[in-house]
Amino acid sequence: MRRLRPEQERYKVPVFKNVIYALRLVWKADKKLLLGYILQKVSQNVFSIFIQNILFLKILLEVITANTDFKVYVKYLVLFFAVSAAAKFLQWKGTRMEQFATKGVLKYLNNMVFEKANSLDVSCYEDPEFYDKYQRATIVLTSSFFDLICYDAAAVISGLISFICVVTTVTAINPIYLLFLLPVIFVFVIEMSKSRLVYKRDLEMTTNNRIKAYIQRTVFLRDFSKDMRTSNIFSVLLKRFKLAVDSNIKILKKYGLKLFLYSMVSSLFSDFIPIICTYAYAGYEFVIKNSMTVSNFSVVISAITSVQNATMDIAESFDEMTQMALYFQNLKDYFSYEPKIKSGKMKAEKFESIEFKNVSFKYPSANNYSLKNLSFKINKGETVAIVGVNGAGKSTMVKLLLRFYDPTEGEIYYNGVSLKEYDLESLRNVYATVFQDYKNFAISVFENVICKPCDDSDKETARQALMQSGVWDKIESLEKGGDTVLTKEFDENGAGLSGGENQKVSTARLFARDFDVAILDEPSSALDPIAEYKMYENLIEVTNDKTVIYISHRLSSAVLSDKIIVLKDGEIIQSGSHSELMAQGGEYENMFELQASSYNAEEG
Repeated sequence: MRRLRPEQERYKVPVFKNVIYALRLVWKADKKLLLGYILQKVSQNVFSIFIQNILFLKILLEVITANTDFKVYVKYLVLFFAVSAAAKFLQWKGTRMEQFATKGVLKYLNNMVFEKANSLDVSCYEDPEFYDKYQRATIVLTSSFFDLICYDAAAVISGLISFICVVTTVTAINPIYLLFLLPVIFVFVIEMSKSRLVYKRDLEMTTNNRIKAYIQRTVFLRDFSKDMRTSNIFSVLLKRFKLAVDSNIKILKKYGLKLFLYSMVSSLFSDFIPIICTYAYAGYEFVIKNSMTVSNFSVVISAITSVQNATMDIAESFDEMTQMALYFQNLKDYFSYEPKIKSGKMKAEKFESIEFKNVSFKYPSANNYSLKNLSFKINKGETVAIVGVNGAGKSTMVKLLLRFYDPTEGEIYYNGVSLKEYDLESLRNVYATVFQDYKNFAISVFENVICKPCDDSDKETARQALMQSGVWDKIESLEKGGDTVLTKEFDENGAGLSGGENQKVSTARLFARDFDVAILDEPSSALDPIAEYKMYENLIEVTNDKTVIYISHRLSSAVLSDKIIVLKDGEIIQSGSHSELMAQGGEYENMFELQASSYNAEEG
């Protein structure tokens, strides 16, 4: 996604291009949505504004004033009824088309958003500006703007047809009445400026709205409930919520007077000037000059109301469509985002080695480097522990291995070839990864482990994996066993597991996979020392002849590793086996002895 433009450029978006973009997007999803609305609005507006209020009024008044036979009058009434019935049928048909198409379009656009989200760089999720823009983009879907823009486009089309029909009829009576309708043109210019101002106002409110949404969501999440009830954190959140609301109120006041003035000027050009001028001149022609018939006078007076209705319908729809077109710019930017991490073409073959050569890395928004000049190699079959205190750069290394980011300096090689040359999907499929910020989903335990819909064979694989991760006894005790849904968010009979149990379920994904390299980023952070050691024993058993990379600040894994790399402040300060590093002394020995004394104290 493109970076947000400088402040003065953020509101300069191509409205008409965005309208066309939005309509093309909807047309591609299901053309019946737009066609249904056009059928509805054209049949409704042309009938009510022109045929009923102008054409038939003129015809019937001429029949009456000419003292024509009553049968002629009845004939026109029957014709009017037939046209009315046809208009109602077309409206019903258009409504049916639109109702059936709406869900299909929503599904199509949601799928586009989901697929795009899956291709975004991980860096996007660490960028507040991205979240602001993403939120404005999703408003298009959550507020059904795609539906509204079709409705408004149809309203503009039907309004223009009605307007042209009415103006043509009035012009046939006397072209001078066109002069009184010219101010209506200014309404469109005013409404477009008003739309940009509304968008600018809403843009300024985005961050505040995101803060409000976060707090509203957090208050209802189970993960935060205990902290809220055992601390004063709720008062802090409430204060932030109030500040966001107060800030929005200031923004609304800032733009309130301008928007009011726009509305007043719009009413002047759409209502006051055309009506007063038309009534005055029509009265002059009818009373003073005696040059206008009763039917023409009635048509002109009725026409000004019809023109006013058509104009306001066009203006309001155009105004709303303009606002939505501005929001569609965010969706357009979202879909046009090109990932910075480009996939290569090579398929990743069986793992032989990973090598870091002079790798340094700095996050895009950071001033300091997280990793500095790292060089090391991991060969097939090795078990390597990368250890260090929190913030040493361990998890950043995992992000580079998985190509969530590319190094700022240096290069990483897989089997002697730069990671950038490999197809991303095939490269990431080489790894089985367990993250420290593990996540389980509101689906069954088996599906959480296998990560797809499960048949009987998959369930047996998942059961074995859950046994190896040490959580099967707990899962088996649940009413539906492995078919139990995790969390009660969508199922009142769902299971609420402890932090350690949830982490074991997440770790079971590794045991269920066929992989070349296992990457475990703090996989035991929620486990006690005994459960941690048992898990590592199981890992060693199932990863025989596999390559395993442990990322941890706890050293249980280090004793079982072939090689240990010690990180501090993003640099490698020690490297070797457990016995070698203990003999060297230094940072590793200090960490190990400190943790060992802590475990001994706990046991005592």
